[in-house]
Amino acid sequence: MAESSSYKEYVAGLVAGVATVITGHPFDTVKVKLQKHNTEAHGVTYRSGWHCTTRILKTEGIRGLYRGATPSFVGVAFESSLLFGVYSQTKQSLQGGVQSSCPQPHVIIPSAAFGGALISFVLCPSELVKCRMQVQGADSLVPKSSRYSGPLNCALKTVKTEGVTGIFRGGFTTLLRESSGNAVFFSVYEYVRYYMHSQLKAASSENSHLIDAGIGILSGGLGGVAFWSAVLPLDVAKTIIQTSPDKSSSRNPFQILSSIYRRAGLKGCYTGLGPTIVRAFPANAAAIVTWELAMKLLGIKHESKIPERLDPGTDDIGYKSFT
Repeated sequence: MAESSSYKEYVAGLVAGVATVITGHPFDTVKVKLQKHNTEAHGVTYRSGWHCTTRILKTEGIRGLYRGATPSFVGVAFESSLLFGVYSQTKQSLQGGVQSSCPQPHVIIPSAAFGGALISFVLCPSELVKCRMQVQGADSLVPKSSRYSGPLNCALKTVKTEGVTGIFRGGFTTLLRESSGNAVFFSVYEYVRYYMHSQLKAASSENSHLIDAGIGILSGGLGGVAFWSAVLPLDVAKTIIQTSPDKSSSRNPFQILSSIYRRAGLKGCYTGLGPTIVRAFPANAAAIVTWELAMKLLGIKHESKIPERLDPGTDDIGYKSFT
């Protein structure tokens, strides 16, 4: 029975990850294009996220906003299940099987960082393909003869020209982003969730499920905003590393950020912040709503994931962030 339940939870996680991509991928495309074009010394420069969006719609249509979505579907689906599972298990292990009624930073931070480090090996190749597909378009400086026909073609050409290690270009930067970012996310998430539950513990039991859903959306959204506010510079560096046509270009994120800072200041290091922050809330909301619906349809009691109150001995692990 436990194995069956575990399988169903994994399926629910996959579905939630897909919902995240459907909702958030257009914002991610705008972010990647801003990071690629607005940090280069030449080529098209977008005035804002809105300018970039209207430019994509005018030249490529809705399809342009979902360019590179296929590898993102695969990567986020596996990532969402893996991160949530590893974080939960590691947290329980560090607690020694004794649940705490309040968040414990010495447990949350290493659990989240470990989970983030593991998923970076899944995310790096999928995001490399995604980013290379996203930067192709009407404003791309890449010659049409050198462009990829699809995600699989992109992956195969990358391996052919750069070797197997080429598909993991930007791996160190992805690891830094995910380990540090998820430590920030889960810390904010757990504390906001704990505080809100403690403030609403006297709420009517008739509205408990609605309250739990609202708390999950708000705590996950704030955690997502905190995640990207903390690690966006690393994401900017990762985009440049993974989309650079020069195989010998620097893969040191700190060297790249130093170069951007000298040319564009701190604002350059946070290129794409607008669409990234705007994406955080709806993407997390879609993931949570989908997770709840999938759990219900699969016959898993939702209380096992979101407790009605945080009493001693109650598992306070809730929804993960789908960033």
